[in-house]
Amino acid sequence: MKRKTGPARPPALPADAHKGQAGRVLLVCGSREMPGAAILAARAAQRAGAGLVTVSALAENLLAALPVAAPEAVLVDAVDLEARGASAFARRLAARGDHALLVGPGLGRGKRTHALVRTLLEAARVPLVLDADALNELGKRLELVRRAQAPVVLTPHPGEAERLLGRRIGGDPSSRRAAASEISSRSGAICCLKGAGTVVAMGERVYVNRTGNAGMATAGAGDVLAGILVAYLARCSTQSSASWTPFEAAVGAVHAHGLAGDLGRRQRGARGLVASDLIEFLPAAQIARDRRELD
Repeated sequence: MKRKTGPARPPALPADAHKGQAGRVLLVCGSREMPGAAILAARAAQRAGAGLVTVSALAENLLAALPVAAPEAVLVDAVDLEARGASAFARRLAARGDHALLVGPGLGRGKRTHALVRTLLEAARVPLVLDADALNELGKRLELVRRAQAPVVLTPHPGEAERLLGRRIGGDPSSRRAAASEISSRSGAICCLKGAGTVVAMGERVYVNRTGNAGMATAGAGDVLAGILVAYLARCSTQSSASWTPFEAAVGAVHAHGLAGDLGRRQRGARGLVASDLIEFLPAAQIARDRRELD
């Protein structure tokens, strides 16, 4: 069934809201080689409305850079994670009381990431986003996602989707919809298959996004989407609403992400667009979306 209505927006906060009601999110992202992934995701989550963003920093340079790049974020020092044991540490993270988790951007491959992904899938009790290296650690074993006790959103780009499915997928719209639906069906998760016309699939529900442009084909754009998505998912935990489900949150995130790219292209041009621009234009994109819904 193809979705016919436009994207919903996160529920409005009450006038006396506090940051916990806006949503506490935890990001398990970044590494010594890729600290920027955690920074982009954290800043995007903040601009998407998360009340408190915590980053589990697995590298010294990330501990040093985050207070400058995203001063509002809180840090969890995880530099000596190997000594603590990744699985035990992941269980402690899952028990923190955050409203949504993001795992994967910039983590790198290896035993540490493998243990974090497997343990958080089993231990998390709030919505969980698996992106980038977290998806690579799944390999073809999509059935592992069914162990999760809470909603999971997978955000593969086409190459990652091919690895998850173990086969090539076509680039035409029909093939992309079929691939996203298959990933969702086999995993029991929501799938956001990124690319031109990002496809959001959950079982028979399918949404094809119409915002975005070729200028967004730039490093870090996926990290920004992941940050928006985890912030939107947190509101599913803090404010019960029949119109704001994890599927609606995923649809809203990809729409706002693409709209930020469209606004950025108008100001910077497609050739000059970088991922940080998407965060800069995200507040204006969300205002524009909300105004259209109120008209």
